[in-house]
Amino acid sequence: MSFFIRASSDHRVGPHHVALYMALFQEWCIHNGKSPVPVIQAHLRQIAKIGRTTYHKCMKELETFGYIKYVRSYSPVWGSLVYLEELD
Repeated sequence: MSFFIRASSDHRVGPHHVALYMALFQEWCIHNGKSPVPVIQAHLRQIAKIGRTTYHKCMKELETFGYIKYVRSYSPVWGSLVYLEELD
């Protein structure tokens, strides 16, 4: 809920950011609310219904804006890790 409150007044956050954050939140819930959440790019893009370029842009911006911490993996076997930041 804090994400929506904060994002609604943040002019930088658009619909792609919201869709990607909700995909991340869904994965966080599946992992019992524990961070970090292991993520696979293709899976998140499918859930959020966004393309590769938009995915990378939005992940970088969500981290820059302080909504997540993104630890990117370049391994084809291991997924990246995402920490959902505590939002006040």
